[in-house]
Amino acid sequence: MNNKKKGGIKGKRQHIAERSGKPAQKNTRAKDGRSASSRPKPAADIKARRAQKTKTSPQSLGDNSQYIQWFPGHMTRTKRQIQSDLKLVDAVAEIIDARLPLSSRNPDLSELIGGKPRIILMNKCDLADPKVTKKWVEYFKKQGLRAIELDCKSGRGLGGFVTAVRDVLSEKIIAWEAKGMKNHSLRVMIVGIPNVGKSSFINRISNSSKAKVEDRPGVTRGNQWFTLDKNIELLDTPGVLWPKFDDQAVGERLAFTGAVKDQIMDVEQLSLRLLEYMQKNINPVFLERFSLDAEEISQLPPHELLELIARKRGMLISGGNPDTERAAVMVLDEFRAAKLGRITLELPEE
Repeated sequence: MNNKKKGGIKGKRQHIAERSGKPAQKNTRAKDGRSASSRPKPAADIKARRAQKTKTSPQSLGDNSQYIQWFPGHMTRTKRQIQSDLKLVDAVAEIIDARLPLSSRNPDLSELIGGKPRIILMNKCDLADPKVTKKWVEYFKKQGLRAIELDCKSGRGLGGFVTAVRDVLSEKIIAWEAKGMKNHSLRVMIVGIPNVGKSSFINRISNSSKAKVEDRPGVTRGNQWFTLDKNIELLDTPGVLWPKFDDQAVGERLAFTGAVKDQIMDVEQLSLRLLEYMQKNINPVFLERFSLDAEEISQLPPHELLELIARKRGMLISGGNPDTERAAVMVLDEFRAAKLGRITLELPEE
C-alpha cells in the first residue's frame, strides 16, 4: 500500500514535468523532514563562510577590527513611532555624545525630523576634551544648529535648555501670541541613539525619577511625556541606531563608548582597537594610569600592550600568565568613565 502511494506521487511529479517542459524535481527532503537548504551546514563550511565574510567586510580597520552591526526589531518600531509622533511636537532636541559628535548622530533622524526646529544637546561633555567640545559647538553653529554643552549627572548646562527652546521657537511663539494664545505649551521630542543619556537628561531637568536610567543601551522602550516649568513638555523616545554602519569606524567608536552592546562583540578585540587609538593619540593621563612609558609602548603590538597592562594591574591567571580578558573589560570601563583622560574621538576638521 505504501509503495503504491509513493510510486503515485513520483508519477505525478513526472507528469507535471512533462507538461511544463522542465526536468522533474528531486525530493530534497531528508529523512528528518527538513529540506537540504535548511539542514545544518558542516562546521568546516560555516568557518569558511565566516572567514570569507570577515575578509570581504567593508571598511576593514586592521587585524583587530570586527564587523559591528546591531539593529534589533524594536529599533524599526521606534523609527515608525518617531515619525508618527512628530506631528505632536514643535521642536526636536537631539542628544549626542560629546566624545563622538558625528558618530553618535543617527543619519536617519535628519530625514525623519525634516524641517522641525532642532537643538543639539552635547551630553557627557565632562568625559570629552573641553577644547574640542568648544570647536564642535562652533561647527554646529555654522550648520545653523543651536548646540549646548551638557553634563546630565552634575546638571551643568541644563539651565540653557529652556532659553534655547524659546529661541528656536521664537517665530511660533510670536504667531501664537498674535492670536491671543499666550503661554502656549511648547512640546519638544527628545531623540538620540541608545545610552547617550536621554533618560538622565529628562530626570535631571524635570526633577523626576520616572524615566528609567541604566548604563546600558536599549533601556527606554516606550514613549513618555514629562512636564517642565514654564510651559514646556518633553516627549521621551527609545534610542534608535541605524540599520547599517556603512563606515565601520563609526560602529567601532560607538562600541568604545558603550552605545552598542558588549554582549554582541569580542570585548578583548574591541579593547585592542581602543589601545591602538591610544597609542596613536598619547594621553598623559592614560600613561600615568597604567605607569606606562610613551616611547616604550609606541612600538608594542596592541596585544602585548594589553598583556603589559594586565601585569601592571596584577591581573594574572594560573601559571602567572596575564588575564587579558579581564584587563580588556577594565580598559573599556576606565575609558568610558574618563579615567584614561577626557578624550574626544572625533575632531571637526576631520
